[in-house]
Amino acid sequence: MSEGWIDEQLVARGITDARVLDAMRRVARDAFVPDASHVSAYADRALPIGGGQTISQPYMVAVMTEALRLTGSERVLDVGTGSGYQAAILAELAREVITIERRPELAETARRRLASLGYANVEVLVGDGTLGSPEHAPFDGILVAAAAPRVPAPLKQQLSPDGGRLVVPVGAADQQTLHIVTRAGGSFTETFGVGCVFVPLIGEEGWS
Repeated sequence: MSEGWIDEQLVARGITDARVLDAMRRVARDAFVPDASHVSAYADRALPIGGGQTISQPYMVAVMTEALRLTGSERVLDVGTGSGYQAAILAELAREVITIERRPELAETARRRLASLGYANVEVLVGDGTLGSPEHAPFDGILVAAAAPRVPAPLKQQLSPDGGRLVVPVGAADQQTLHIVTRAGGSFTETFGVGCVFVPLIGEEGWS
């Protein structure tokens, strides 16, 4: 696949973090989609991966990843493993990635795929991602690849007090806005990013 899509879909729309762009170049997106979708792997849209789940639009992956401001030393939580593509991008940019998926079959497929691609710094868990992973906390970054009705409180509490950042789409089922929560000590600040549309975040702190 030509790298032209990086310029057209990402650079032209404002993605400037060189590390994020390099990670997007290195991770073969077609390795994370079903065989029937290989021809569309680099299309500027989300793609179905089975079970009512999707692999996120490349632009949205880049936007959310860039918002974490990773430098390479971080422990990151990825909520909603899906195909494992987002976890792979994060693994290129962080020291350690914990990724959690509620569907065991998706988690197992992603685990095998990530291992086969050499991502030794990723651990795949099965569970309710809205509750995070307290045993692995605190996290320098948390990325949620599904739409929440509100910012999940447990995820905020699992952020590192030394500038941990949470990126999560929040809103109605058919339209959300990215929320970026930053923790400093016991206080949290919240800013807002682009509009987006994600599949629902299912769980105790998400949609039922």
